[in-house]
Amino acid sequence: MRNFRIPKSLAWFPLILALSLTGAFAKPVEPTGAELAAGAAPTLTPTDRQAALDKTIAELLSQHHYRQSKLDDRLSALILANYLDDLDFSRAYFLASDIAGFEKYRATLDDALKKGDLQPAYDIFNVYLRRLTERTARIQALLRQDFRFDVNESLDVNRKNASWAKTSAELDDFWRKRLKHELLTLLLSGKDRAAARELLVKRYDNRLRQAQQTASGDVFQLYMNAVAQAFDPHTAYFSPRNTENFNIQMRLSLEGIGCVLRMDEEMVTVVELVAGGPADLSQQIKAGDRIVAVAQGDSEPWLDVVGWRLDDVVERIRGQRGTVVRLKVLPGKAGATAAEKTIRLVRDTIKLEKQAAKSEVKTLRGADGRALRIGVITIPTFYSDFEAARRRDPNYRSTTRDVRRLLDEMNGKVDGLVLDLRENGGGSLQEAVDLTGLFIGEGPVVQVRDASGGVEVEQDSEPGQAYDGPLAVLVDHASASASEIFAGAIQDYGRGLVVGDPTFGKGTVQTLVDLNRLTRAKDPQGQLKLTIAKFYRVSGSSTQHRGVRPDIAIPSAVDSEEVGESAQKNALPWDEIAAARYRGDRGVPALAPELARRHQARVGGDPDYQAFLRDLEFTRQQRDKTMVSLLESQRRLERERLEAWQRERENRYRVAKDLPPLKAGDEIPEGKDSAIPDMALEESARIVADLIVLSGSGNALVMSR
Repeated sequence: MRNFRIPKSLAWFPLILALSLTGAFAKPVEPTGAELAAGAAPTLTPTDRQAALDKTIAELLSQHHYRQSKLDDRLSALILANYLDDLDFSRAYFLASDIAGFEKYRATLDDALKKGDLQPAYDIFNVYLRRLTERTARIQALLRQDFRFDVNESLDVNRKNASWAKTSAELDDFWRKRLKHELLTLLLSGKDRAAARELLVKRYDNRLRQAQQTASGDVFQLYMNAVAQAFDPHTAYFSPRNTENFNIQMRLSLEGIGCVLRMDEEMVTVVELVAGGPADLSQQIKAGDRIVAVAQGDSEPWLDVVGWRLDDVVERIRGQRGTVVRLKVLPGKAGATAAEKTIRLVRDTIKLEKQAAKSEVKTLRGADGRALRIGVITIPTFYSDFEAARRRDPNYRSTTRDVRRLLDEMNGKVDGLVLDLRENGGGSLQEAVDLTGLFIGEGPVVQVRDASGGVEVEQDSEPGQAYDGPLAVLVDHASASASEIFAGAIQDYGRGLVVGDPTFGKGTVQTLVDLNRLTRAKDPQGQLKLTIAKFYRVSGSSTQHRGVRPDIAIPSAVDSEEVGESAQKNALPWDEIAAARYRGDRGVPALAPELARRHQARVGGDPDYQAFLRDLEFTRQQRDKTMVSLLESQRRLERERLEAWQRERENRYRVAKDLPPLKAGDEIPEGKDSAIPDMALEESARIVADLIVLSGSGNALVMSR
């Protein structure tokens, strides 16, 4: 139990549907008919098996987590805060008196864990079930009332820092406004009042039914995750059911749409798109979008899934290859007043060829008047066909092999190169090391420090470079783990420029602990995903929390407040260790200040780039707007203004490309169908062009190794 093996393929695995099932319950057990008929919530109690497993998990966390935190009063307070957030993040069910009653657990949950005493967790959960049952009855009463949408009032949808309500009447007022907001959103999406009201009645009836179906194992799953995430956000307990889901995801054999999902304030929210999956290829779904309804095929009725358990939603999205699933989503970038969007996807198996690196060549004019060809290689993930490699297939696919092939094809045809790692969530550590080796001579690439302080250095042992010319690495807040290792190494060696936004900041290593092997229990126990190490750059700096800071900043629409390690609770801190022995090149770093000056001078006079900045700022304003009007005329006006802005933004570039402009009511295209240029990529290519001119290079040599 004390010797964990750190796998070679670390980093942030691109999972198919659920990166973390925190907040999801296990499969429910049907309550008695009497309970449902009476509208009563069951009183749940822990089992002896759960008590024993609780002690095992507590021991693993305290002895083997990288943090080596003791189970003490400080940790007890964190567990309580996590648990209450998981139960009632929106402060919509508990009363202040309930929270005051829970204060007796603030300094005692650690002692209870050591003894295998789960009763405090179940006591809190039983109060939550009672409050939810009571509140649902009051919600249904409110829904029978008439709502006036000509009254000028508003609702703050960000309840993260809201005070707990002192009285039921105070909660009644909040829920009246919340239901009014939900009804208004449905009305503005095209539903009539009767249909909108009926949908909400069914939504909250279903929520109550699910609450009354909660089983003891559901509570154990939820509480153990609150315990695990008091250590760090990437440590988690997987129930037997969620273990099965996780294992499917890790094999990448799941047929589905290719989304990483999580539960966020009673809505299933997209965290990440799996490169090459149906959702990614559609370019209609983005990180931050919220799924509110699911339908099978082209004709089956819609199921409203707001408030559903995460794993139940996952099961309805998952399906056989070639079948159709329809989703209704609220675009995250449009904020709380977003209009529903319907998306049709054909399920498929995620294949390596769909995740493969791709290339293009851009031609532009440098500052010296030369026509320069800038190669662009987009790397969606750090992948490798491990099974084919084990079979010694000479043609097995991997990120490094595919990028080498693309470089060979560009041999003598490009003057500089941009590697696009935006939204690359990581993958294989070995691929990050091997890919770095294409651009540097031999030497260390990344350091891995375990909890005892031991440091292992991952090396590129092959001399020579596949490409030694001008280089920029484009990143954003969603570039994580293996992406950060690669970008950090390129920056530390002075091999190229890093441009874009600061990266995610995921610099930790996890392993999976099979709890059945430890307990020798015959019935399934689940798994513990445990943080056991940290990544460090060859310079000694951690990638944890801070990520990789770009040499030249190019902003993106990715929200740093919501995406990134710094947005996670209880994240491990940044620190540093001794640098590895390596030889960097000071040529490119010495040119960085002048390249930054030229970048600023150029974009300051570029109307397209200034329009790009204005668009980003408008998107941020929409996304960050938490106070929403409940006045129908105001909401319609806001919706019309948003659509007008989106249409004007698209038409600005359609006209320039001699395309017919969109008219009012036309669907606004997204992704590859949009005429809007990728200004971050365009400017990255221009920065490389400046680097070519300043360094006196061009027609870079592509070498074989």
